[in-house]
Amino acid sequence: MKVLWTLEALERLFEIENFIAQDSPKRARQFVGALIERGDSLSENPRRGRPVPEISNPHIRELIIKNYRIVYRLRRDQIEILTVFEGHRQLGIDDLEE
Repeated sequence: MKVLWTLEALERLFEIENFIAQDSPKRARQFVGALIERGDSLSENPRRGRPVPEISNPHIRELIIKNYRIVYRLRRDQIEILTVFEGHRQLGIDDLEE
């Protein structure tokens, strides 16, 4: 199954990398690379993530990596990575790109 990163998700990755890079550019690149790798690995097992607790939609799921959440939507023929954000935040419906 194909994994598609939305513009929203890519913008969040850029922000995460910039934030971490303030302390360590190398660590920032490594961490964002790991987030991308985990998201892309969903092509092998799309249901690996859990349903997002604050959204009542079984097709919107998430992976937790350290203190970040990768939120994605299962489609018939692809996986859409919707957003990536710090895990202490709650996901609101407004955070999802349609």
